[in-house]
Amino acid sequence: MALLDEVIEKLRLGQTLEEKYRDHELKGNFVGFRECHIKPDWLLIYLIEEDILTLTLADTGSHADLFKM
Repeated sequence: MALLDEVIEKLRLGQTLEEKYRDHELKGNFVGFRECHIKPDWLLIYLIEEDILTLTLADTGSHADLFKM
């Protein structure tokens, strides 16, 4: 959980995630959300609403768990 806490803290502080997290925008049903890789198959889907400075953590899990592969 320390890895997840580290990423959440960076997002909370408005920091850009390092390239190793492969942070990117999502499409389809997740338009507006972003995804980053805590580990290669441990993902975090999140949404930052800048107007009200809210970080919404939507889900975490593997590709198969999150996208029903």
